[in-house]
Amino acid sequence: MISPDHIRLMAVYNKWQNESLLGAADGLSEMERRLDRGAFFRSIHETLNHILWADQIWMSRLAGTPAPKAPGIPASVSQIDGWDALKAARVDFDRQMIDWSRTVSPADLEGDLSWYSGAAKREISKARWVLITHMFNHGTHHRGQVHAMLTAAGAKPDDTDIPFMPQAYSDMLKQA
Repeated sequence: MISPDHIRLMAVYNKWQNESLLGAADGLSEMERRLDRGAFFRSIHETLNHILWADQIWMSRLAGTPAPKAPGIPASVSQIDGWDALKAARVDFDRQMIDWSRTVSPADLEGDLSWYSGAAKREISKARWVLITHMFNHGTHHRGQVHAMLTAAGAKPDDTDIPFMPQAYSDMLKQA
């Protein structure tokens, strides 16, 4: 089982990596960010939208935050149209995830969570700690796709290895 400390680490890592990708994508034109690059969610913009949507849907289930505006995965890629609005929403939601991570106790990781999955078209129940792990793993997976798209476009996002997280982010872990 994971621990509250692990959740805090992943929330800070999530913030670092999202800021890295947004910063690197800022150097691209709107057209370059929206170019279909053959990824699962086609473009950098669409994939970043999907990552935010997924974090929002999981946090709505796990922490009671508002559900995302888009009704499901197909609409997740166009949830936020403008680049500046997408960046602002991401920064705000990363703050919410870190704030939540600071409140998680070992008891919050126990038991199952049940929800209706639009993707699977059925009710599902899984251990809460497994779903928290999934939420962070899902973001890491799709950020890897964005990282590859950015690199191919000539942008330079940060390293992705947790041991190389900059000190300013590591210091956030001490504030918990």
